[in-house]
Amino acid sequence: MIDGWYWKFIGVGLIIYSMIVGMLVPLKPSIELVAPSAAKTGQQINLEVTGYNTNYSGSASIRAWLKDEEGNAVLSKNVTVINAQNLVANFDIPGFLPSSDRVVPFTLILDHPVDGAMVSPDAVFITQDSISKVEGQTLWQKDIINDLTLNTAFTFPSMSLIRETIRNTFYHVPLWFAMVIIFGAAVYWSIKYLRNPQSYQYDNRAVGFTSVGILFGILGTVTGALWARFVWGSYWSWDIKQIVTAVALLIYMAYFILRNAIEDDDRKGRVAAVYNIFAFVALIPLIFVVPRMMDSLHPGNGGNPGLGANDLDNSMRMIFYPAIIGWIIIGLWLANVRYRLLDIKYNLMNK
Repeated sequence: MIDGWYWKFIGVGLIIYSMIVGMLVPLKPSIELVAPSAAKTGQQINLEVTGYNTNYSGSASIRAWLKDEEGNAVLSKNVTVINAQNLVANFDIPGFLPSSDRVVPFTLILDHPVDGAMVSPDAVFITQDSISKVEGQTLWQKDIINDLTLNTAFTFPSMSLIRETIRNTFYHVPLWFAMVIIFGAAVYWSIKYLRNPQSYQYDNRAVGFTSVGILFGILGTVTGALWARFVWGSYWSWDIKQIVTAVALLIYMAYFILRNAIEDDDRKGRVAAVYNIFAFVALIPLIFVVPRMMDSLHPGNGGNPGLGANDLDNSMRMIFYPAIIGWIIIGLWLANVRYRLLDIKYNLMNK
């Protein structure tokens, strides 16, 4: 299926590119921690801010705001830089909030002339003892957040929950994409074999692609477990996504158990081909449909896409898509080697 050395060179080159660039590109400067997380109206608070990949000490002109979801904001009266990762923002909280709620979450926004604008959603929850929304609206200002600095450096998103493990996106997810493509190719050769049972090469190709697809599925599961250990706290959390992928892989592993249980080669090939089609039909809803119908820790639950703008920005796409293509080519190459070995074995046994 892959003829010529250049396809292999392209596949290996794309994998090497995704590994090197994916590991070297830094994460975007961001806010990691804000303390204290609670305050009351009429108070002066000193917010201690810890940054991630920041260089606060590189500039003295840092601005800070507290803003609610309606756009009402207050500007800090002073920002004191401690070091590259730490600063203190001083705020005078007005006596009333521009809301009839007793407790209102406020987002902290920092603007650094080099690192750019940084946002920490719901960083501070402010409580008011006396409620006067009208008076609060006169004390808080709208449209005072302006001229924010755009960080144009080539960086990856910095998400507080996953941090540096975001780079696993270039390994864990492409392996699953490649797995589905390879299993699809196995189904193609199974159908070809059912239409022409005398061609043993078609059956060997189905076996070769299925074995490589299972290998990629195992690698995807392992990289996912390592990611889960960092983000969720354990390698296996019995999350719906983990469960259905394990079921899908077990269905495919049963393909080889079924083959080994049948001695007649012709009957083995036909039964295995039918089962391979069934396994692929089961794979698609298990991986792409069921997890979206249920709550899950994994991205892509509840009907939401797993690779939306919050999970994959343009900088990551420049590495993510080549990684998918690279792993698909490597998978086709491995399957090619596998079924050629099967062809050789068949010819030696049937001389």
